[in-house]
Amino acid sequence: MKRSAENVLASYIDALHPIIYIKHFDFKVIDVAIAHVGQGAKCVEFNNALGLIDFKTKSPMKECSLEEFLQLTMDDGFDQQTFLILKDVHKELDNPKIIAYLKRIAENNLYNENYSATVFIVSEVTVIPRELENYITIFDIPLPTIGEIRGIIRTFIDDMEIEVDADTIDEIALSLKGLNEFQIKQILTLAYQDGGCITKSDKALILKEKEQFIKKSGMLEIVNFNETIDDIGGLENLKEWLYRKAYIFKELDKAIKFGVDVPKGIMIIGMPGCGKSLTAKATASLFEIPLVRLDVGRLLGKYVGESEENMRNALKLSEAISPCVLWSDEIEKAFAGVGGEGGGNDVTTRLFGQFLTWMQEKENTVFIVATANDISHLPPEFLRKGRFDELFFVDLPNGMERRKILEIHLKKRKKWNENIDSIALIKETAGYNGADLEAVVKDTIERTFIDGRTVITTEDLLRSIKDTKSISCTLKDKIASIQKTVEKIDIKPASRDDKDDRAVIDNGVVVGTKKITSTEAKKAVTTDTKLEAGAVAAVATKPMARNAAYAGLYSSLFSAMKSTQKAEEPGTRRK
Repeated sequence: MKRSAENVLASYIDALHPIIYIKHFDFKVIDVAIAHVGQGAKCVEFNNALGLIDFKTKSPMKECSLEEFLQLTMDDGFDQQTFLILKDVHKELDNPKIIAYLKRIAENNLYNENYSATVFIVSEVTVIPRELENYITIFDIPLPTIGEIRGIIRTFIDDMEIEVDADTIDEIALSLKGLNEFQIKQILTLAYQDGGCITKSDKALILKEKEQFIKKSGMLEIVNFNETIDDIGGLENLKEWLYRKAYIFKELDKAIKFGVDVPKGIMIIGMPGCGKSLTAKATASLFEIPLVRLDVGRLLGKYVGESEENMRNALKLSEAISPCVLWSDEIEKAFAGVGGEGGGNDVTTRLFGQFLTWMQEKENTVFIVATANDISHLPPEFLRKGRFDELFFVDLPNGMERRKILEIHLKKRKKWNENIDSIALIKETAGYNGADLEAVVKDTIERTFIDGRTVITTEDLLRSIKDTKSISCTLKDKIASIQKTVEKIDIKPASRDDKDDRAVIDNGVVVGTKKITSTEAKKAVTTDTKLEAGAVAAVATKPMARNAAYAGLYSSLFSAMKSTQKAEEPGTRRK
């Protein structure tokens, strides 16, 4: 235990804090700390398995229950400073007699000058009865700092007589941040046994071990995913921003040394079914770090302070497994009722405040992805800068985004073909979200299979579109409400302005049935036609000119693409 932590513990004792609750698994570490701050004090230990035991030797002295132990010791007077150390007794703290005995000891310690007793409750589980809430002080043992972790690593490699360069030590230390000394030594030993040395590749082992903590806790959920950033259709502003943050995460140690702030997180607000959850998974994939989900409902407990303790433990756990993406889906529902009246709302308000404080003050490598549909009920302070690095609004997909989404889902199922008229699909899917478009693709593939055909046509897709009600119809009022709320807040759009795309859709050229963009045009031009690339690109992005001069450019473009199709007059579209 850190010396500073021992000083805090000693100050609690001097200030007559009658009951100190220490949540920790390593009793040996706690014993050393108590012995150090209580030099000259009489230490009496109770173990729930062995009864009264000798604090120094750990030898059983008297088999008894906690009730009997407290009854025997409660009225001893304690002229000498006495520490009552109770281990693994959390299950006994709902016993009215136990509560009464502990309360009497606490009151004697506070109000009786000749009574000097401090109760230490040491357990891996925090249980605080309402009757003892005012008498209990929770003492958290701080985790090692980066500097201290480096020291632990150097001590380990010296003991093992191996050589590890400074850069590797720094990177391994950053990966081990959030773990206690016992856990760090365990992982270092495991890494050494695996290869006889400590290398940067051991970061994967560290991550695997950290995932075990999540599985065992039950407070967070590891989310397995296959989605990547390429599965997102559109949202170019958002993706560009994520690419920048991903570079920082991949070069985190160098970035920190350079003076770059560790990215805090992102808030994604928008329409249902428009890719917010997908973005959370794609972010973890892009950053190459695990994705864990925070479900506030899992944290709610029946005891006073239990929910807050669970939240504190969940956040500490996320720090322990960092770097990671901490995903809170539909966060407005998780903190519904904040600021309201009633017991349930009071708990929610405290949890919300706790979460806000942690977000503001955290200096770890936990990247938060919070998603929300309706933010009208969230307090304004939640949305201000400092909590998140950026806020993005995901609107219903524009024309080119709808085309990309359809293409992604068709390609994923190996049903995309170049004869599909994307322009026609764009025009007929106005107001559809990503989930609607996926439903269209699924329905089309199902019908095609039943019909005994192998190739999907534009007409097949148009038929499914006609039979699929869009979200803009089914949730018209809700969408209007979301858009109205967002208009009042300065939120960055996740998508780029599609005015150029709209011009192409309205006046664009289709080669076969494929729209030609400026990028595609440039790629299509061969070495022999490079001089015409600029003119070709211009033709592809501007409203189609209505003079014969462009006909030659179209012809060159078609030749460059080795198209077998005959060029059509500008301003026309192949049907």
